[in-house]
Amino acid sequence: MPTTEPATGPVDDRPPVSLADFAELARAAVPPGVWDYVDGGSGAETTLAANRAALDRVAVLPRMLTGVDEPRTAAPLLGRPQAMPVAVAPMAYQRLLHPDGEVALAAAAGAAGVPYTLSTLSSSTIEEVTAAAGDGPVWFQLYWLRDRGLVAELLDRAHAAGCAALMVTVDVPVLGRRRRDLRNGFALPPHVTAANLPGGRDDLAHTGTPGVSAIAAHTGAVFAPALTWGDLDWLRNRTPVPLLVKGVLDPRDAVRAVQVGADAVVVSNHGGRQLDGAPATATVLPEVVAAVDGRAEVLLDSGVRSGPDVLRALALGATGVLVGRPMLWALAAGGRAGAEAALALLAAELRDALTLSGCSDPGQARRLRTMTGG
Repeated sequence: MPTTEPATGPVDDRPPVSLADFAELARAAVPPGVWDYVDGGSGAETTLAANRAALDRVAVLPRMLTGVDEPRTAAPLLGRPQAMPVAVAPMAYQRLLHPDGEVALAAAAGAAGVPYTLSTLSSSTIEEVTAAAGDGPVWFQLYWLRDRGLVAELLDRAHAAGCAALMVTVDVPVLGRRRRDLRNGFALPPHVTAANLPGGRDDLAHTGTPGVSAIAAHTGAVFAPALTWGDLDWLRNRTPVPLLVKGVLDPRDAVRAVQVGADAVVVSNHGGRQLDGAPATATVLPEVVAAVDGRAEVLLDSGVRSGPDVLRALALGATGVLVGRPMLWALAAGGRAGAEAALALLAAELRDALTLSGCSDPGQARRLRTMTGG
């Protein structure tokens, strides 16, 4: 996975000093097939690489003599104060990385004061994860399923468990062709299941075949490929909590989502795991922000690896970011403690970035100018 610096990892017993350090620890801790599943993208992985390259090209113009001493990282997301403008992205099957899986990562996010987004394909139940998060907000991420009755049941469970928001992912009509998984014939081990989808054809996800991704076979059986704006309207009318629409790249889709009633759009290409050749999210973010024009929040997903990346996203107009793979690296490296360390490191990097750019808080960072480097 491309990073802003070579991921050499900590040496001896020294702690990680960047999120990239957690990647090497994770790679050593999990089987090669699991690493490829987490690390890989679709197709030739051009979009996966482009996400990182686009962020690296964003240069932020710092302001001088602003008198900033100790900036505040706190910022609202969906109208609620958070410790920083960061949420943990929805990611499936986290027990692949650590026996405690989603429970550990949700607990770490809750302790850090940032939202945790629970995937439909979580390997822990909605109720287990919301309990583990304590007072921390849990957002529920929904994939559109062929069984609308099951969709309704998941919504009811999420609401009953106290999920503070609903994030519907719209860029997975089918799973992208992930060549690493195909080469590995990747399948879930027996102890990892889609815990919230009883009877959801888990047998397909556990059946390894050379040249076939069992994950793709499973999602093909349970996901509904023909999600429409009418379905999103149905979801909005059935959802009493804030609605985020994730997987938006075209500004016209962002406008349509706002018209349907979305409270936020997430500019995302699924971490380079869906349409290979789609644009990097940092490239299209300013256009989406302009099109939304303050009528909804705009979050950036895909490629965020550091506090300076959060600053870059804010300067480009985002309200906040989702952080994905680095949290899985940290989970694999050290369970809840590893995830807490990664979030603390991200917060420290964000404080430094705010100080060095002359900003007292994330709101001021949104008023910084940016340039595109070579």
